[in-house]
Amino acid sequence: MSDIYYKTVNQITNVLLFVEGVKDAAYGEIAEIQLEDGSTVTGQVLDSRNGLAIVQSFGETRGMNTGGTRVRFTGGTARLNVSTDMLGRIFDGMGKPRDGGPQIYSNESLDITGSAINPDAREEPSEFIQTGISTIDGMNTLVRGQKLPIFSGSGLPHNRLAAQIARQAKLLNDSEGFGVVFGGIGINSEEANFFRKEFEETGALDKSVMFLNLSSEPSMERIILPRLALTAAEYLAYSQNMHVLVILTDMTNYCEALREVSAARNEVPGRRGFPGYMYTDLSTIYERAGKIHGRRGSITQLPILTMPGDDITHPIPDLTGYITEGQVVLSRDLQRKGVYPNVDVLLSLSRLMNQGIGKGRTREDHRGVADQLFAAYARGKDLRSLMEIVGEEALSQNDKHYLEFADRFETTFVNQGYYEDRSIDETISKGWELFADLDVREMKRIKDEYIKKYGKWDNGKG
Repeated sequence: MSDIYYKTVNQITNVLLFVEGVKDAAYGEIAEIQLEDGSTVTGQVLDSRNGLAIVQSFGETRGMNTGGTRVRFTGGTARLNVSTDMLGRIFDGMGKPRDGGPQIYSNESLDITGSAINPDAREEPSEFIQTGISTIDGMNTLVRGQKLPIFSGSGLPHNRLAAQIARQAKLLNDSEGFGVVFGGIGINSEEANFFRKEFEETGALDKSVMFLNLSSEPSMERIILPRLALTAAEYLAYSQNMHVLVILTDMTNYCEALREVSAARNEVPGRRGFPGYMYTDLSTIYERAGKIHGRRGSITQLPILTMPGDDITHPIPDLTGYITEGQVVLSRDLQRKGVYPNVDVLLSLSRLMNQGIGKGRTREDHRGVADQLFAAYARGKDLRSLMEIVGEEALSQNDKHYLEFADRFETTFVNQGYYEDRSIDETISKGWELFADLDVREMKRIKDEYIKKYGKWDNGKG
């Protein structure tokens, strides 16, 4: 650790300090910024070239000036003390206790930057994680080691859905350790209080580690927080052999903070003002999910982002979709109908679903039931549009059955209570109950042997 203080700050812009005459400052190195009044703020080196070090401040830059501000480079990177004592605790965006408890003291600390998993060391994601949400478990299954984002919009109940999943998520094999790492990025006080209350009152906090950064706090903490959360998850997964679900909300706030830093550095903006390297930056977060050969633990990611203007082509959801393995999309139309959780199954997708379902994992008929539900609901929605043009009288009796199916699908399968935790058997059985109103001859995506075994036709349509 260096004891040299540099008084050569020649420019301060927003959250950045430009320090001249610095030798050998390394990218990611932690710096101590000392103000004229003796107070200190932590910073991090973003760039170093030709003797100029660009330092990103993790706190307010108010009170800093080029004449009286000093900077000391510590020679180390940002690290997090890790221990199983973190379970049941709440921390801020810098990893400091927010719950009034003691600091985490441990002989083990990890660099929060982490590193990408060697592709050769990666084990293919598999095995089912039950969330208790029918639209996810039944039709867009979350698989252990997967990264499956939730695409939402302003005002939609993604926070409630995140809290419900954190409370209900489990492995079917109870003998394996399971935990949740929750990261709230740039959330307001009301949202933070909601999450704290939900986790504490339901007992979910006992198996969780929470990191919360408020919207009123320095935006630079939003850059740090996801990496803190993932560092804690990696320790629990790869050192303590736990299976960890990481929930990060809201990744849009993270990207906005990234754009703020990019603008402060006078970088050439990319799409909609976001930095051109945002894809690479997001990949350093999302790609820390997975399973590793020879390690019993795993990390599964469920990042949540709000699409500005409900635009799924916006750079944030667009780039996220390229990196992750599918998406769960929330529907504003379903919300208007009073359906919760308002998941649009036709826009949603889990690319790894087949690797986590079937005999020995969920149920042998799972894939066929999901495909038949997709097909029948899609047909029902198409007929809704057609009916608006030609009227209900022009539809056949079979068409009307599909219209009724679409309505019942939304009200009984998609819709469920906030405290309703459905098992995978309950979810698939609800699908079979919906099929009973259709002609059995329409069941073209399910094997005959499963129709005979699980079918519930008692209305003469069989």
